[in-house]
Amino acid sequence: MASPLVVDEFRAELGAAEPWPDGVTLYQQYQAEQITFPDSANCLSVKAFLYMCGLNFQVELKTNAEEMSPSGKVPFIHVGAFLVSELDPIIAFVNAKGFALTSHLSDIERSEMRAYMAMIDNILVNAELYLAWLDETVSSEVTRPRYGCPYPWPLNWILPLRKQSEVRARLSSNGWKDKNMKQVCEEVRICCQALSERLDQQQYFFGDKPTELDALVFGHLYTLITTELPVGQFADIIQQFSNLTNFCKHIEEEYFKD
Repeated sequence: MASPLVVDEFRAELGAAEPWPDGVTLYQQYQAEQITFPDSANCLSVKAFLYMCGLNFQVELKTNAEEMSPSGKVPFIHVGAFLVSELDPIIAFVNAKGFALTSHLSDIERSEMRAYMAMIDNILVNAELYLAWLDETVSSEVTRPRYGCPYPWPLNWILPLRKQSEVRARLSSNGWKDKNMKQVCEEVRICCQALSERLDQQQYFFGDKPTELDALVFGHLYTLITTELPVGQFADIIQQFSNLTNFCKHIEEEYFKD
């Protein structure tokens, strides 16, 4: 008997073979009062990717978006009879429908692009989780209150602590839990330095056309620059690289005019 995962992958492949329908919906938590900034960065990356592909979708805000997601993470999209969550599976689903941002790249360039995307996941994503959930000031003043705001007491206290424990376990497994803030900031600086050098004076990371990397970088850098937090070291680091801040402004103006 096929496992549920195999069945889900098979159904997703069948769904991907159909054209992009009307009424596609992207689900996330409420932006102004509920969503945490690491989740906001993930959602913004997916929105940027879909816009870069020229695909129509609407955004639906749900307090229980995380629980509705098939992976337990946001964002996820509802396409016909299918639910697809997180950036990489959404990219694969969209590519299977014939919408690709990397057709102009060589195999070597695609491998390089994936390496930079892995760097974002290994550094910026972990740094965001560290700042949001392990920094005591940000966690107590921002993250836990936002995460718990839709729920009545005592769930508004219990669920953020459970989420914090999950994040702590992830960061412990990959060696980030025991870092101090100075070390985390240095990781962010190294990541931004590498991205700045790759971008150079180009409009996008691989020439004059956007790729998945551009969507991913924009989602995370823009969120860190624009989110008001009691600890602002990450934004200060990013703003030291003028080509990265100009890149974020360009993506915002080009794909988020409305």
